[in-house]
Amino acid sequence: MIDQNALFKITYGLYIVCTGDKKGGNGFISNTVFQVTAVPPRFVVCCSKNNYSAEMIENYKVLSVTILAEDTPTEIFGTFGYKSGRDTDKLKKMKVMYGKTGVPIVLNSGIAYLEMTLIDKVDVGTHWMFICNLEHAECLDTDKEPITYDYYHKVKKGLAPKNAPTYIGEKIEKQYGPNSNNMAGYKKYICLNCNYIYDEAKEGIRFEDLPDDWECPVCGSPKSDFEELV
Repeated sequence: MIDQNALFKITYGLYIVCTGDKKGGNGFISNTVFQVTAVPPRFVVCCSKNNYSAEMIENYKVLSVTILAEDTPTEIFGTFGYKSGRDTDKLKKMKVMYGKTGVPIVLNSGIAYLEMTLIDKVDVGTHWMFICNLEHAECLDTDKEPITYDYYHKVKKGLAPKNAPTYIGEKIEKQYGPNSNNMAGYKKYICLNCNYIYDEAKEGIRFEDLPDDWECPVCGSPKSDFEELV
């Protein structure tokens, strides 16, 4: 038996990983970035093979990691976690600088950043494990705390996107939001894109009474992309 709640206790961080150059770049939210050696300083970054960024990392062989603060707005996670760079220019509305290697670095909500070059990759099934040399690192804000996946899950009520290494499947995610308030006439609705659960009892507004242009607070999906939990 695997208690999924135990997996949430692993102390993942949340980061924006970017690649590309001034002509074009892309990024995604990762919770799997960690240091593996001190001399030389090397890191591992996991990325779904389905991510557009995976192709770009292999082509450009450079990447940046923005370490996010606890107060990172949900719009950042919506843009980099639930949208594809094949369809959206994720960097267009972001504050971006370019590192020593030319890689884009997102500064929005960043408390530090790392700049790396790709030296190898390992096939771990659904994901590539990119092994990188650290080329440059800098703190941007020494007062704020970095966000963890546990904080994101508990406080921001966010769930792992389908390409994340920690995604545990739609059926299991639904177990964390059963429609247990039916006796009181309240219902719960799940976003089919990010699995965010809208709980009428907690929100105090019936889902059907939300305006037609209401969007998922996590991924920005329209109201029509929600279905009732039963």
